[in-house]
Amino acid sequence: MPGRPAGPPPVAPVAEGPRTYLSPYRPEDAEEFTARARESRGLHRPWLFPPQEPVAYAGYAGRIAEDPARAGYLVRIRADHRIAGFININNIVRGAFLCGALGYGAFVGAAGRGLMSEALGLVVGEAFGPLGLHRLEANIQPGNAASIALVRRAGFRLEGYSPAFLLIDGAWRDHERWALTAEGAVPDAGRGAGRGA
Repeated sequence: MPGRPAGPPPVAPVAEGPRTYLSPYRPEDAEEFTARARESRGLHRPWLFPPQEPVAYAGYAGRIAEDPARAGYLVRIRADHRIAGFININNIVRGAFLCGALGYGAFVGAAGRGLMSEALGLVVGEAFGPLGLHRLEANIQPGNAASIALVRRAGFRLEGYSPAFLLIDGAWRDHERWALTAEGAVPDAGRGAGRGA
């Protein structure tokens, strides 16, 4: 994957691992994010549909930034600062629940290199650290083997099966429910991750 010359990060990292770091969504990332999303259509479909045009990205990034029930992170490669993917915590509920639901995707060229495993470990650290959550959920379509492998490596456990759980691409899709609580989180999970998502 060709990259830019290494230099200082374009934005201060939220959290850093050996090969990746997390940064917030920014307006100036629209062109790179959407170009990477268009390149990755074959990888993402039929599981997810990230914004593929700058105008759609602006709305998407704005909703994440403005909604207290969401936290969003771009996954960047430390060597060249390119966007490798994204991980969002959605539907954050406070009070006695302290839970959020993960949404994520790797871009072509980054998938299968362990970058998302490392980054998910960083997001888990943010969720159970600064965000003060107790539980993370990942609702995954049963046929999405790569996504299931990603959360399994991060220590998530299968808790159940939800028929017709989410409306995706015009149809109600069944999902497996995977979850991780703060007590089950492995410190620095993903920092030394090898191959995989």
